[in-house]
Amino acid sequence: MSVYAEAHISPHQVPGNLIRMLRRHAEARPDQPAFIYLLDGRPNQAVLTYAQLDQRARAIAAHLQNMGFAGQRALLVYPPGLDFITAFFGCLYANCVAVPTYPPHRHRMLNRFHAIAADAEADIALSTSFAAAQFQSMIGHKSSQAAAFSHIRWLATDEIPDTLAEQWSEPAIASDTLAMLQYTSGSTSQPKGVMLSHANLIDNTQTIYHAFGVHREDSAVFWLPTYHDMGLVGGILVPVFAGATNVLISPADFLQKPITWLAAISKYRATISGGPNFAYDLCVRNITDEQRAALDLSSWALAFIGAEPIQPATLERFAAAFAPCGFKPSAFYPCYGLAEATLMVSGTRRGSGAIIQAFNDAALTKNHVEPAPDGNGQARRLVACGTPVGNMRVVIVNSKTHTEAAPGCVGEIWIAGASVGQGYWQKSRLTSRSFNARLSNTGEGPFLCTGDLGFMSNGQLYITGRREDLLIVRGLNRYPQDIEATARMSHPLLEVGYGAAFAVDDHGSQRLVLVQEVKHNGKMDLNLVLDAVRMAVLDEHDLALDTIVLVRSGTIPKTSSGKVQRHACRGAFLSGELKTLAEYSGPMVENADPSGTVSPGIKGTDSSIPNSAHPSSQSSAFAAVCRHARSLAGAALPDLTANTPITALGLDSLQRLGLVAAIEKTFGGYMPDAAYCQAQTLGELAQAVQKHLIDSPKSNVPAGQILTEYYDFAQFPEYAQLKSHEQMLLAVTAIFHRYLI
Repeated sequence: MSVYAEAHISPHQVPGNLIRMLRRHAEARPDQPAFIYLLDGRPNQAVLTYAQLDQRARAIAAHLQNMGFAGQRALLVYPPGLDFITAFFGCLYANCVAVPTYPPHRHRMLNRFHAIAADAEADIALSTSFAAAQFQSMIGHKSSQAAAFSHIRWLATDEIPDTLAEQWSEPAIASDTLAMLQYTSGSTSQPKGVMLSHANLIDNTQTIYHAFGVHREDSAVFWLPTYHDMGLVGGILVPVFAGATNVLISPADFLQKPITWLAAISKYRATISGGPNFAYDLCVRNITDEQRAALDLSSWALAFIGAEPIQPATLERFAAAFAPCGFKPSAFYPCYGLAEATLMVSGTRRGSGAIIQAFNDAALTKNHVEPAPDGNGQARRLVACGTPVGNMRVVIVNSKTHTEAAPGCVGEIWIAGASVGQGYWQKSRLTSRSFNARLSNTGEGPFLCTGDLGFMSNGQLYITGRREDLLIVRGLNRYPQDIEATARMSHPLLEVGYGAAFAVDDHGSQRLVLVQEVKHNGKMDLNLVLDAVRMAVLDEHDLALDTIVLVRSGTIPKTSSGKVQRHACRGAFLSGELKTLAEYSGPMVENADPSGTVSPGIKGTDSSIPNSAHPSSQSSAFAAVCRHARSLAGAALPDLTANTPITALGLDSLQRLGLVAAIEKTFGGYMPDAAYCQAQTLGELAQAVQKHLIDSPKSNVPAGQILTEYYDFAQFPEYAQLKSHEQMLLAVTAIFHRYLI
């Protein structure tokens, strides 16, 4: 396993841009793997060396240069894999402005994709031949969308020959040359592309490198999406900056089977890995005792955690659950950052673990910082996000006076430093307001107004919330007004009412709540209204609301100017003061059963569906699909038929992946992403199960090849004693029955 090759890179060793950095590594260590991509959660892997990455980047860049796209914005529309990485560096090599985005594999994502493409004014999209064909086929079925994308030219980079690399000519790149637009994950109607220069990227990657205290023996595993700042900067650019080998996993593989992440850390002896709060929580809930028994996490020295509110209970549960696997609480590395600052702003010291302090919650709501005894009913426990890293400066500012807040006060977090982006693409007013703030009494600036609220205590930065009520769900920004608007338009009885969307902490897990006014005359079945709201928000935002509360018109607290007071509404909800007309409440996440069977505490289970499926018929496949669907939906479902749309289940993206994971566990094997993404009904999903899990071509492959394709048997002592093919088959069969069934 190759590791970080150049520990403690000094500033004078850093090239002015990432092109020179990658080229230097390609010359110094051409055959060293830059990235190892684990395919479909199996032992199979794809490898990209530094020489190959440089060659592919030059070939793609030459093609873009020949097409005349230098200096233009280029959408990167890739499924998880190595093609995104070569295309991203291809854009840098061509002096194209890279615009990473996620391929909209479902129709509900088309609006966001179109908003980003329109805002970036992009005329070309880079993708693989397969993904481009899928996307164009999808919009072909939506005639209303076809015109919106008609001007975009698609380039399949996997069809560009390596020989074209010889035609590449290195462009003139200055430190302030625009390298990429990093779109914040928020409102679909107002996408904001953060302009990041080559200097921004170099500065933040170098900052992270030193903040993490990278050692020569470090190695890393990442599953984070590459179109998101943490996955792109932390998972791709930092390893290339360091000349490292990084192991990558598909986000879908992790979400379906969280064990994939920790198993990769264990197998590759990774020292650096991490993710948002929900990722650690998902591991605690879904990794079984049997799976934990095979893990060795003693190598994991830095477990970063950020991108969303960090829950102390999550850290404590994870540390307790995986202590038998060798995980050390001192590995926790809480940090804070945002796309506008490229990525990282503050972080703790490596090996120091998380600092958790209790503060008076009532005082915090009034912007005062008062320590409180842990366990006190008025205490709110917060995780420190460390100290400013690199050349970052953090100032806590009084939002009303725009002066530096007094010690012991909560204020808005303003930051300054070389990693802060150049502003928002084509939004001069918003750029001026957000990126060019100055302290009113001294004129000092410019600062970036983050919109986050927090305070400093003993040199540590603590985050308390958002100034504008922004919700952060699974590491992605969600604007409450977008959710409220969707809910209001979902049913005629809601059109004239107000709504308030907010998040609450429930035993260490975040739950999404919507309180909505309803015009109720006593005759309408409000369950139909609840269903309409739930499905509308799911369809538009891919969010499953955990709780929906319908209240009478005029009861949601508002300001004198008519603005909804979300904090006050949240307080009324928590205190039970809302006068509820009807309520929907989804299942507690702790009720999810990692074994894939139906938990008795979940509503909507159907005892007529067999609890185990025999892999021999289409009916058993459909029965398994229905059983797991009812288990995950957590709500009363209508009679399920082969024609029932999957969307009728009310599952968000994470829950849909959980459905596939449960089905895979029932039958054994792996179902490709494309198979379940293309399924629109339960019957089509059952057909995919039949094809990929029951009637798979693997039945025609020798048993030893089947098993070794799906499992890594080298860890078992029986495997090391093999001397012949026959012995291998016998040993693998014995291992399979002893350990894996």
